[in-house]
Amino acid sequence: MRWNYTPVDAEQTAALARSLDTAPIVAELLLRNALSSPDDAARFLAPALASLGDPFLLGNLTEAVERLLLARRLQQSIVVLGDYDVDGVCSTAILVSLLRRLGLNPRYIVPRRAAEGYGLSRTSIDRALEVGLPDLFIALDCGTNSGEEVAYLKSRGIDVLIVDHHRSTEAAAVGAVLINPHVYPQAGDEAWRYLCTVGLVFKLAHGLLKRLRLENDPVALSIVLKDYLDLVAMGTIADLVPLTGENRIFARHGLRVLAETQRPGLLALMQVAGLKTEQGLVPTDISFRLGPRINASGRLADAALSVDLLLTADREFADTTARQLDDLNRERQEIERQITDRAERYAEEDYKTASGLVLFDEAWHPGVVGIVAGRVSRKYNRPAIVLGNEGEFAKGSGRGITGFNLVEILAACSGCLESWGGHPMAVGISLKKSRLAEFRAQFDEVIQRTRNGAATDLAVELSGWLQGTDLTEQLMGQLAQLHPFGMGNPEPIFGVRGVRLRTKPSVFKEQHFRFTAEDDLGRRVSGVAWKLADRLPPVGPALELAIQLNWNYYNGRQTLQLELHDWRTI
Repeated sequence: MRWNYTPVDAEQTAALARSLDTAPIVAELLLRNALSSPDDAARFLAPALASLGDPFLLGNLTEAVERLLLARRLQQSIVVLGDYDVDGVCSTAILVSLLRRLGLNPRYIVPRRAAEGYGLSRTSIDRALEVGLPDLFIALDCGTNSGEEVAYLKSRGIDVLIVDHHRSTEAAAVGAVLINPHVYPQAGDEAWRYLCTVGLVFKLAHGLLKRLRLENDPVALSIVLKDYLDLVAMGTIADLVPLTGENRIFARHGLRVLAETQRPGLLALMQVAGLKTEQGLVPTDISFRLGPRINASGRLADAALSVDLLLTADREFADTTARQLDDLNRERQEIERQITDRAERYAEEDYKTASGLVLFDEAWHPGVVGIVAGRVSRKYNRPAIVLGNEGEFAKGSGRGITGFNLVEILAACSGCLESWGGHPMAVGISLKKSRLAEFRAQFDEVIQRTRNGAATDLAVELSGWLQGTDLTEQLMGQLAQLHPFGMGNPEPIFGVRGVRLRTKPSVFKEQHFRFTAEDDLGRRVSGVAWKLADRLPPVGPALELAIQLNWNYYNGRQTLQLELHDWRTI
């Protein structure tokens, strides 16, 4: 494995560290995030809710608020259709909850993935209209490109409001009020242009309440908007949008609100997921524990179940539903394990030299291939599309790697595709099976051009170098200011010098090992290495380690722990 490290200017690092009264390594990480101004860096370290921009600066938000106010005055009927992933589910839960508190009674539906496909499809619309025509139809996390579907709704006399963050792959739908900062960018909107739908819905809620509070509306005055940040954080982190600008504010404060949430559904979900909120929550708790369970219903059953869970006040229903989602998640995990094993064999045997991977199997379930694509892309350090069987079509998901924009790559291959969309690191696509070979060749060729000869072998990108004596709890406290880590603010991997092992590592579960490293002062720190048991570091020689730093909680104690990615002798 290659170790890549690009130094930053030492004088600039020292000056920023002095200005912020922080460790040089923290200043280095800030500079890597293009935060060279002390003021910008200070705001990044202490993101404040008061820094959120005026919601009415968001394109078309004023029109959306006016339409919702009209619906409230006239007590009109509303249908909310939200996508079936975490972003869509949380967006639906926020908007439905808020409208209910404002005296409206919206119905909500979530597309049934297997029967209705993705987004604002005609079949999902027809199901929504079965019980009657609403006055207003609201689509969340989908609909930007649904021109025909919007026209259909308008022909039935139904107004349409769309809140979405997906890039437009064709002319945006007309005839609807569309909130999408990628379609309608505004000057100076960088802080919120990359919000996912749940962040945009929060800003819509903010604008709506702001208007009503100006009128001294008693209900609006009683609503604490901050209480919705638990759902905003979940959708934001799960949807892989950059945790910068307002996304960072939502994630930082939302994780705290989530740790203290009183929603019966979330409490039950955290219990079955084994989360201990007294230790605080981090993005991986959403990415690997809560998010997959919410997603499981949409992938294998009906995602409306997850919305029901987030909205319920019934603790018994919450407990039953959370266990049901947990069971679905276990089923999903087993299906994904089987698909992953086969996908990795394809990658290693059939497409070893490909710059980008397009993997397909008739037996694969389209609803669970997204996580497989993420695993494959990380393992082989290549953009990956993983497709399952859907009749005459191959349908699935893609995941990217740093430096490659999947939206731009797919745009160059769009002639092969029936439908596609998403954002730079995660996309969904569908194409006819007869065009798989053509698409695979185009995808690979576009990535080769984009890569421009760069190596495809695995590499670890170091964020900075530390001495073994730097590994202290004080450093952890300073690094905590950079949390939460995620897209756009990656968790740092450090190179560490000046350590050696005095005892042999302890292998467990045949794949992993624990170890204790000793610095030049004889101080010891524990570590763990996942899936590296076939390559144990030697006892005695001086080592360089590539590690991440985290806390280990055990028996009520919090201790510093190294998570080893790679090692080499000096």
